[in-house]
Amino acid sequence: MSSIIKNKQLIRARRAKRTRMRIHGTAQRPRLSVRRSLRHIFAQVINDDLGVTLCAASDRTLKDKKGKTERAQIVGKDMAQRTLALGVTEVIFDRGFHRYHGRVRALAEAAREAGLKF
Repeated sequence: MSSIIKNKQLIRARRAKRTRMRIHGTAQRPRLSVRRSLRHIFAQVINDDLGVTLCAASDRTLKDKKGKTERAQIVGKDMAQRTLALGVTEVIFDRGFHRYHGRVRALAEAAREAGLKF
């Protein structure tokens, strides 16, 4: 592996660690973790006390040929519905090493509009 790629991976890992140092999901307020790839977006609600994923959603199951940002909004709404069905109304948003911009922001705002509180 090239040293440039290794350096980028180290920077991302440090950024994610820095973000997660202050974030810890509990049963009352779990962590909403977002993972973004080049094509897809994934979201999970995690209880860090038990180390359990409570629910998850992604755009891989969508059949519509929409833009990436629109799919992120759909995933955010779906995630909020699934989380509210569990009886959880508040979550801690974990963007990982991603910036709060674009698809990550669209997912978060759609989840807020659907009723989740951050």
